[in-house]
Amino acid sequence: MTGEILASLKVEVKEAIEAFRRELSRVRTGRAAPSLLDGIQVEYYGTKTPLNQIATINAADARLLVVTPFDKTALNAIDRAIRTSDLGLNPVNDGKILRLPIPELNEERRKEFVRHVRKTAEDYRVSLRGHRRDANEMIKELLKDKDIAEDESRTAQEKIQIATDDGITSIDGLLKSKEAEIMQV
Repeated sequence: MTGEILASLKVEVKEAIEAFRRELSRVRTGRAAPSLLDGIQVEYYGTKTPLNQIATINAADARLLVVTPFDKTALNAIDRAIRTSDLGLNPVNDGKILRLPIPELNEERRKEFVRHVRKTAEDYRVSLRGHRRDANEMIKELLKDKDIAEDESRTAQEKIQIATDDGITSIDGLLKSKEAEIMQV
């Protein structure tokens, strides 16, 4: 029984780390990356549609993204969606494709991105601690119902703590590398 709880916790920790990694890929670092536009939703025939489902996104060079819609009539909707996003990008529309020049980040903007990334990392750490609490409560419930012995309970809680610590260490490592990437000029 404790093995199932621990396995479930490890899956939740792994999913949280992957979600954090996806979240970090959306943060601008001054270089053009197609993942920068992952969160953009475009009003397409009355439905909010992810940008990557109605257009191809390519990094032409380190400072330029090129968005090529599958349907040319969606070009203005894509343009509008990118302009209204919080990315601070101004697309250049030539009637067939959108060119998105990625401006150089100033020091103040870089520090703002680092603060945002740190806050996001803390949110994911809190999430991991919540998963740890839930797993520990399940173990305590098993102990209370006399389904497991105290030694087994203590061992399971130690393993839960180790799994949580490993997850937090992974998040901290991802955070540190992203901060370095953002602050790199």
